[in-house]
Amino acid sequence: MLKMIFNTLLFASLLFLFTSCQSGKPTKDIPAVTNFKLENYLGQWYEIARLPHSFERNIDYVTATYTIRKGRVIVINQGRKEGKEVSVQGYARLKDNPHIGELEVSFFRPFYGDYRIIELAPDYSHAVITSSTKNYFWILARTSKMSPELQQQLIAKAKAWGFNIEKLEFPKQK
Repeated sequence: MLKMIFNTLLFASLLFLFTSCQSGKPTKDIPAVTNFKLENYLGQWYEIARLPHSFERNIDYVTATYTIRKGRVIVINQGRKEGKEVSVQGYARLKDNPHIGELEVSFFRPFYGDYRIIELAPDYSHAVITSSTKNYFWILARTSKMSPELQQQLIAKAKAWGFNIEKLEFPKQK
């Protein structure tokens, strides 16, 4: 009986955690990019801007590196917090159509979250990422610096899409 109560409480807690992560305005009205090629997306990306979240609080010099090992997409996010290197490894998989920029990413398996690429340069030099809600937003680039003009263009698009650009953070980069 005690085990059943514990399992029920554990399930309820996980359900609460999962559904609470989904709060926020949905992004389903913002289409993911098409003609997506995962092999071109692989490699290192630098985080230029983000909406704040506890899991990235006070982290600078943030990069995300995507590789394929043994047929799986491995994601390694790393940065520096209070002078110390921090990193986390996750897994990504294509959501449905491999030519649409929608993936699912997990850093806490077995739970996967939406990863939607809503802007992607034709040469894969920059990308704009969201999730299933407008609480999540990142601007990524292949280099640690982005021209102010391009950055402002992407922020203007984010504002038009309904993201709260007033809260954007710009982590330090080299």
